Amino acid sequence: MSYQNGWAALHLEMTDKIPRTEYSASEHWELVSRVTGIAVTSLSPPQLQARASEAFRRAWDYGYDWRILTHNQIFDGKYTRMGHAVYASDGADFSNETMELFDDPEDALRLDPFQLYGARDPAALTAEFNRDYHSAADQKPDYVPMTGIYVTLMSGLLEILGWDMLLTCAGVDPKGFGALTNRYGNWIQQYFDALAKSDAPVVMVHDDIVWTSGPFVHPEFYRSFLFPNYKKLFAPLAEQGKVILYTSDGNYTQFVDDIAACGVSGFVLEPCTDMRMIAEKYGKTHSFTGNFDTRVLLSGTREDIDREMRRCMEIGRKYPGFFLAVGNHIPANTPVENALYYNDLYERYSRR
Repeated sequence: MSYQNGWAALHLEMTDKIPRTEYSASEHWELVSRVTGIAVTSLSPPQLQARASEAFRRAWDYGYDWRILTHNQIFDGKYTRMGHAVYASDGADFSNETMELFDDPEDALRLDPFQLYGARDPAALTAEFNRDYHSAADQKPDYVPMTGIYVTLMSGLLEILGWDMLLTCAGVDPKGFGALTNRYGNWIQQYFDALAKSDAPVVMVHDDIVWTSGPFVHPEFYRSFLFPNYKKLFAPLAEQGKVILYTSDGNYTQFVDDIAACGVSGFVLEPCTDMRMIAEKYGKTHSFTGNFDTRVLLSGTREDIDREMRRCMEIGRKYPGFFLAVGNHIPANTPVENALYYNDLYERYSRR
């Protein structure tokens, strides 16, 4: 019943069981092996990993699977490399490769994405979104499939400029950085227009607009440049009746109202964003996904895990669009026994 529960919750229909999703848990191979009985590791063939991950998602009763297609591959290699810390269990994702696309903020502020990256074939973009969506849907999963965009606006500029140059540009010339944001918004619009024409009824829109402590540029910038672009980008999705799920890492509490006004259908949030506020203000009109603190699973006791589960369930239980999830992820260094206990508690507390 996971698909039915997920679909109902995304459409704000109350279900007997609170649905859930998770991030990275289906690639925590020790956990996957324990749950599914399939012997799989980071070195296993991709086909075996895919089969084991799918079996895990079924066993853990996902209501939807967080999925995007459009990431930094759309920049044709013309973006900043900032390296990558170890996240995977075998450290295969570690990279010390760094490369700045721009070394002068004046050059960066003159960036014209259409000139650097060019216009794209709308029909080809829509076909790509359809292939991604149907590659998931055709497997007839027990959860709601989707496709979506990762590099919406701030995340796109971050991929292109890197943190140092992005913050430098925003600091030395706020208006010029706003103009660059508008130009990027005009360029990425072609992807949102294509996504709107795709077959996917549910789409994921990702944009990391804040840090754990909140905004990293002045809030006025967001309201003058970021959110007006959001309204333009999301409009074709809403016109086509898509369920628009919005994800940002960090603490975006002070921007919840602004994001809601841009036409999203649901919020995906980390523990530092105020889920209670979202529930009380938007729980009857929007779905929301969160926000069990991953740090509790990493180092907490069973009492801590139980307390955190009850906190999330107490907030979300009375709202039809609530999905439980660990924010930000269940990484590979999460103790398996803690993760298993977390799931036992979910099964215990998820019945309304």
